[in-house]
Amino acid sequence: MRSIALQNKLTFVFVHGLSGWGSYDKAYERMPYWGMRGGDLISFLRTQGFDCFAASVSPTGSAWDRTCELYAQIAGTRVDYGKAHSEKKRHARFGQDFSSCPLIPEWSPGTRLALLGHSFGGTTVRLFSELLANGDPEERASKSADLSPLFAGGMGGRIHTLVTLASPMNGTTAYDMFSDPSFDPGKVNAPRWSGPFSCLMSMKTKKWDESRDRTDSAGHDMHLDQAMELNRRITTFEHVYYFSVPCSYTIRQADGAHVPRRGMEPLFVLRSCQIGAYTGKTANGFDVGEEWRENDGLVNSVSAACPIGSPSTPLNKNLILPGRWNVFPSYHGDHMSLQGGLFHRHDIRNFYLALLEMITRLE
Repeated sequence: MRSIALQNKLTFVFVHGLSGWGSYDKAYERMPYWGMRGGDLISFLRTQGFDCFAASVSPTGSAWDRTCELYAQIAGTRVDYGKAHSEKKRHARFGQDFSSCPLIPEWSPGTRLALLGHSFGGTTVRLFSELLANGDPEERASKSADLSPLFAGGMGGRIHTLVTLASPMNGTTAYDMFSDPSFDPGKVNAPRWSGPFSCLMSMKTKKWDESRDRTDSAGHDMHLDQAMELNRRITTFEHVYYFSVPCSYTIRQADGAHVPRRGMEPLFVLRSCQIGAYTGKTANGFDVGEEWRENDGLVNSVSAACPIGSPSTPLNKNLILPGRWNVFPSYHGDHMSLQGGLFHRHDIRNFYLALLEMITRLE
């Protein structure tokens, strides 16, 4: 395996999810997002010959803002959120400058990226691929004298592979059910101890600068209607290899509801019970049926398979083709299992070794 890795020319960039952190953050030294209590996955994969890097993007930012930050880190430049976007969303146009500390050693037309996004990181890398290839017409129309190359596009050939891991590609009802008047999450049966743990998780995601537009946030983008609107602008490129890994850690009950399995991270138990009981309709009229009840504690398993309407097929390792989503069988684990777990440790090294070797063989 190591000889294969050493021969490959791919650069693997891992992008964290909501409330996450990466290699630019001090928290990564104390507990790496990728690997958690099992040790730093990125460092381990490097010892196996893979060029791997862990990006640091806004923990609660929108897919757009996170994409701009990801580009600046990879390209080694200053974060530019765009003239049109920053004026519309009421925040500063420019952010941190990564010119002296780029994430990867070289950014050039010869760069070949394999991007892996966990949770909302999956949405981030998908939007990144779209802007890298096609840019953004609103930003080009702004006639900015210093237009970021990201908004100009024309760099789609640098994307080789996209991998989404437990990602809410069509949104998650963890957000929608609270705005549906036909459903009361407070009436769902759940262990009494699960409430305080759920509050611990929510505290990290509810902090917000009131001077900014609330639609410019991860919480907004993860509603089903907004996620599906974003999907309509993101292209599935014919030359890119796509993989998705849904997670599932619930049990279907006789009445059709889903309840969490024993051993789910306590942070997710209450929300899992609520997702597992919810059916309803979004503000735009999308019907959320019982097929949306299976979940990993935070994301509906059906949402993590592929964007609705995109070409997809169950993963067949003997016939992997670009231009369509190759969907892994549901991973038996909760939302943090592919990170390495928090209260419950998961050894994920072999999973990622096999995944990166498979991708490398495609090259």
